[in-house]
Amino acid sequence: MPTVQLLPVWQGKFHAKVHIAGSGPAVVFLHGIWGLTWNSFLDRLAERYTVYAIEHPGTNTDEPNAVHDLAGIHDLVLFYNEVLDGLKLPAPIVIGHSFGGMVAAELAATNPERVGRLVLIAPLGLWREDMPVTNWATVNPKKLSEVLFKDPKGVAAQRMFTPPSDPMEAAQARGRFLWSQACADKFVWPIPDKGLKNRIHRVKAQTLLLWGEDDRLVPTVYAQEFAKRISGAQVAMVKEAGHHVQEEQPEDAAERIFSFLKS
Repeated sequence: MPTVQLLPVWQGKFHAKVHIAGSGPAVVFLHGIWGLTWNSFLDRLAERYTVYAIEHPGTNTDEPNAVHDLAGIHDLVLFYNEVLDGLKLPAPIVIGHSFGGMVAAELAATNPERVGRLVLIAPLGLWREDMPVTNWATVNPKKLSEVLFKDPKGVAAQRMFTPPSDPMEAAQARGRFLWSQACADKFVWPIPDKGLKNRIHRVKAQTLLLWGEDDRLVPTVYAQEFAKRISGAQVAMVKEAGHHVQEEQPEDAAERIFSFLKS
């Protein structure tokens, strides 16, 4: 299991909660919309790298109001710069999924020297009127697993959507799920286009774009939208996977990342 480090940030107003495991070169992982879950994918990464998985502001249950101190996406990028400073990581490998991918892309575009290599797993951040990103807030909660997973009855989906048997724990888990979504919503909507398209050409890090072939949240056409804006970006499509590709196909996702990082 990872160790947990709390870093004071934002002039000490709150703390960044960082889960750390493994050994080797530094990998920073930025999670998606519904919070951080340490899973077999991160375990796999930790076999070769020191993984720093950072909880987005507000998703740390000890400081849920921290998200209110950040005005927008640019504040969030500055927050992550402070975290990397605190961890003494000048230019780590950065892996971001979904909303975390959007933040990772913003970090690499705003501060190109800050990111050694970049892996974006089905990132948000761009927008096409003819192929819009699904607004998860408008999806019937009973249908959400069908949007996020290739197999909504599979192990990965059940792990995410099956509540604890204890009613109080189930209510708390539901609250965390909704609050994590709300924390992402603050930085994403009304549409997930905060001008990244105007900055993304500044990304200098070698970049891998990893997508599930059956992503129903962020259509696969966005893989090419990102690729044509990031010089030299590679695209890898994973079969039998939806938006949570690293959870449905953790071994395949990890191996593709390992291959990219060795090249």
